[in-house]
Amino acid sequence: MISSKFDVTGKHCIVTGGAQGLSRGMAEGLLEAGCRVVLVDIQKEKLEQVVEEYRAKGYDAYGVSGNLADREDLNRIFDEAMEHLEGKLDVLIPAAGIQRRHLPEEFPIEEWDLVLNINLNAVFLMIQKSLQIMLKQPSGGKIITIGSMVTWFGGTTVPAYTASKGAVSQLTKSLAVDCAGRNININCICPGYMDTEMCANMTQARKDECTVRIPAGRWGTPEDLKGPVLFLASAASDYLNGATIPVDGGYLVK
Repeated sequence: MISSKFDVTGKHCIVTGGAQGLSRGMAEGLLEAGCRVVLVDIQKEKLEQVVEEYRAKGYDAYGVSGNLADREDLNRIFDEAMEHLEGKLDVLIPAAGIQRRHLPEEFPIEEWDLVLNINLNAVFLMIQKSLQIMLKQPSGGKIITIGSMVTWFGGTTVPAYTASKGAVSQLTKSLAVDCAGRNININCICPGYMDTEMCANMTQARKDECTVRIPAGRWGTPEDLKGPVLFLASAASDYLNGATIPVDGGYLVK
């Protein structure tokens, strides 16, 4: 049956950045659909609260706190997550990301390095470690990366973020070429303008300017990513690979 193609019940998943924002919304969608999900976040107390809330609802949720910008800590995070998942990994969403705003001539190099380490390097390292698990499984696996509207165009005062998100899309395509024939699907979701913590520091004038261009007439929410994530995590997307998918209320087409 067609409906069974969308069934993700019992899948084992890792979502980084899962204590807030879009990452939390995606993790929540997987939990609601019957997955076991390990949420990863640097904010230990907030992560514990979120996981406790989900477990109180009967969801199969676990938390691992740590710093993805630290490679040794990243290795520990992944190993702990795999312990919670009992060695089986079906879905990886390396969604943790940060943004720093400075004019390019004033951008502190340490902040450039931090943004690239979390938004790009940690993404690749989590994917690499996940592939070492998934490629040994008969069921293969699904990897969902997270781009942005700046995957397509420039953004003011965010050169590091723009560079990292453009790179994630290209990385997704390259990995799909290597992995599509080996039972691995890797695709990239590019959220539009979303009502989350990351956009809280935008000026009202800039927010209004963005809203006018969105055909849907509103900013997105974490809830809007649940459907696309469930599709990409399910067998319904088995022939989709290397795609960069905007979830933007029509922003790009206007």
